[in-house]
Amino acid sequence: MVATILRKLNVQVYGESEPTVVLAHGFGSDQTAWRHQVDALSQQHRVIIFDYLGCGKSDVSAYNPLQYSSFDGYCNDVLALYEALDLNQTIFVGHSVSAMIGILISRQQPALISKLVFIGASPRYLNDGAYHGGFEQANLNAVYEAMAANYFDWANGFAPMVVGAPDRPELGQEFANSLAAMRPDIAQSTARWIFEADLRHELLFVQQPVLLLQTANDIFVPMEVGIYLSLHIPHNRLVVLEGQGHLPHLSMPNAITQEIQGFIAGVWEK
Repeated sequence: MVATILRKLNVQVYGESEPTVVLAHGFGSDQTAWRHQVDALSQQHRVIIFDYLGCGKSDVSAYNPLQYSSFDGYCNDVLALYEALDLNQTIFVGHSVSAMIGILISRQQPALISKLVFIGASPRYLNDGAYHGGFEQANLNAVYEAMAANYFDWANGFAPMVVGAPDRPELGQEFANSLAAMRPDIAQSTARWIFEADLRHELLFVQQPVLLLQTANDIFVPMEVGIYLSLHIPHNRLVVLEGQGHLPHLSMPNAITQEIQGFIAGVWEK
């Protein structure tokens, strides 16, 4: 069982010291996006990185469209990873959709996670009355149509906009490459359930301290969402980073790493 889940998710472990930091990537990305944080954090902590099924070097042969049609399949994989490595009281760092996976896991088994870090998180991408998630259904339908028409063209156009670093085109290309590495049917299925999910009702149940990291200009997650999270999660701190883009751990890695290190050390709680 241990070898199976570690192989399935291409789990890598760096460093030795507690607390353990689990770095969970977002949609279309993979564990390599955390390389800057791994280098810095593993000097003081044990760091766990992995690839969600269908991403990076995960075992795509284990993919089942019914099992992975919602958060459940991915949460179960992360819980299996925690069990295999006997993890508890970790710092869970979730980028984008992984922030919501962190919430669900922390509610199911609170002892597994002591603190949560969210980067570019959103509980709901669709606009809903007074709630501004950033997208109308028509916007999402256009995304799905573009993905279905020519997935690789869509990835190459979508990635640079999301990364938001025109002065560093190699980062947009890196994200495009990780998107293109996904099997198109898996990417399209995953995009649909992520973009149309609604986890706003889960926010009030978060027991752990949460560090919310949001760039000032994220085309994917508007500032209103970061403010909404800050107003609805009981114990949190919202940090707005002067910059843009949805992958600041790639485009401004030092700033992200410093915020995580300070949070682990308890600086903002003193």
